[in-house]
Amino acid sequence: MSIKGKAYLAGVFEHPTRKADTQSLAQLHAESALGALADAGLTKDDVDGYFCAGDAPGLGGLSMADYMGLKLRHIDTTETGGSSYVIHVGHAAEAIAAGKCDVALITLAGRPRAEGMATGTAPRNYGAAAPDVAFEYPYGPTVVNQYAMAAMRHMHEFGTTSAQLAWIKVAASQHAQHNPRALLREVVTVEDVVNSPIIADPLHRLDCCVITDGGGAIVVTRPEVAKRLNRPLVKVLGAGEAVKHQRGGKIDLTHTGAVWSGPAAFAEAGVTPADVKYVSIYDSFTITVLITLEDLGFCAKGQGGKLVADGNLIAGVGRLPFNTDGGGLCNNHPANRGGLTKVVEAVRQLRGEAHPKVQVKSCDVALAHGTGGSLATRHGSATLIMGRE
Repeated sequence: MSIKGKAYLAGVFEHPTRKADTQSLAQLHAESALGALADAGLTKDDVDGYFCAGDAPGLGGLSMADYMGLKLRHIDTTETGGSSYVIHVGHAAEAIAAGKCDVALITLAGRPRAEGMATGTAPRNYGAAAPDVAFEYPYGPTVVNQYAMAAMRHMHEFGTTSAQLAWIKVAASQHAQHNPRALLREVVTVEDVVNSPIIADPLHRLDCCVITDGGGAIVVTRPEVAKRLNRPLVKVLGAGEAVKHQRGGKIDLTHTGAVWSGPAAFAEAGVTPADVKYVSIYDSFTITVLITLEDLGFCAKGQGGKLVADGNLIAGVGRLPFNTDGGGLCNNHPANRGGLTKVVEAVRQLRGEAHPKVQVKSCDVALAHGTGGSLATRHGSATLIMGRE
């Protein structure tokens, strides 16, 4: 069943806090939900579908539906890490097209900064029951050293350099300077990035995303509902999702699940990478962006370094503007799950509501991509293509 044009993104919201010392996790979810509903011109009583992931407290969707007083006829708690919320938009569109709900609410929230979590450099245990933990956890894998393995392999295979990766951070910082809520607003240079301390070779401190609290929400509706609202119309054109895992050790570190989720989304949308005016790419690390852009077809495999260099990702300068809010590298990475904010900024661009300094001219087709898990082990990939009506 194609979802092209069968659902609209009617409301988006990014929580303004970057450190939630006074709000609970449930409160952040609820405040984000109210923000997105207000943006759409709807209320909680209009919601009949709710989507959340593992960041929701208690019993997840059940607890949050109770907390927010939602009367639902459809619920989805798909969990694929940071790609969950991009997947949720596709699932919401499918549910709407199937008549399961009319107004779908998607929420994200987290407090890693307030709780002092070392999210990138501490060993990550995905749960004692996970079948891979017994083999990996004794070696102390961390998020950053797993992504560093992917970066090192890409450099070995294709000659990618640290300076090329640095251009991704430079572009993000050029955009973040115009975002008053961005955690890091200082513009940096390639030299600043490559001279910052090594965290896991070859990744430097400035190759890594920020750690923030906060959250966000998205409202997806039936077309008839969206067209009654006094908001610019942004429709879902195509969505794709995929899982990449280790296949018993037969793994290529130089590609991601985007090699499958991207073509699926483009095929459903009926567009090509050349039609896309703006991209929101999950940027947990600079290497995540580079490999994902290759896998989505914006350049040939191994040519990502040339694509991102020399300001090609900077709005108003380069040919492929990306993450114009500053992204996870500079603005916000709530709950260590940045996929939802990627959709939020893409909607702003399509509406013409991005900051004037970074608004992409004639932005009629935008792409958001989420990654959840680790490039070097197992991860989910989700690609969403949206269009302005």
